[in-house]
Amino acid sequence: MKRTVFMSMTTLGLLFFSCGLFAQSAEQIRKKAADVVDLSSMTMDFTINIRDGKGSERVRQLTMITGRFNDVTKTLIRFTAPSDVKGTALLIFDYEEKEDDMWIYMPALKKVRRIISSEKGKSFMGSEFTNADMSKPNHADFHYELKGSETYEGRECWIVQAEGKDQAIKKANGYSRSVNYIDKETYLCYKTEYYDSSDNLHRVMIASDFKKITATSYFAYHTSMENVKNGRISEMVVNNLETGKKYREDLFSPNALQ
Repeated sequence: MKRTVFMSMTTLGLLFFSCGLFAQSAEQIRKKAADVVDLSSMTMDFTINIRDGKGSERVRQLTMITGRFNDVTKTLIRFTAPSDVKGTALLIFDYEEKEDDMWIYMPALKKVRRIISSEKGKSFMGSEFTNADMSKPNHADFHYELKGSETYEGRECWIVQAEGKDQAIKKANGYSRSVNYIDKETYLCYKTEYYDSSDNLHRVMIASDFKKITATSYFAYHTSMENVKNGRISEMVVNNLETGKKYREDLFSPNALQ
């Protein structure tokens, strides 16, 4: 009887230990996937093409500069064309351990306004990308689960689910959970599915044309976001990207947005 109890306890212990490794593995994979595309300092010119289900298209030209100051990554995104959005700017303070700060400047209003948490999951200037998509997700905000593996576009990928830890986090990010297809060899994430508050598939992001930027990092030169509910697609295309430039910290100030 004692032997049976001992074996049962051992089996149960191994089960819990295995589950712990399974969950930890998912978190580690997602963290490596984030690190491999993390550029702490860069200058980028890019285009966003917004297409609806009827075939009409709007084109936006933007520039972005990023710098890291102590433990904060600061990003300034500014619209350069067309004229109706030119001068619009988004400023992001991306923190490691707390919620990001965001501000937007609208030339028509001549006013800088802070973006509150409930607005971060909203559309980024009419595109299928959200304000939250413009910054890195806070790694600690999510529970991670390894859902298996699958071949995607000829690549063996882990399927890692990331679910917001509470409703406030889910609302701020604009989705309840994401399912990420991460290349087992490179840790590059080629596809992400976003599910809404009712757990219905809402958006699908496809990243492609990855280029090696530094010895350890890559960047996707083409990213598309499809809204499966309304058929709209927004494409982000990198026209030019440079690293190594250093900017004064005062350029990343809400007061400097104007």
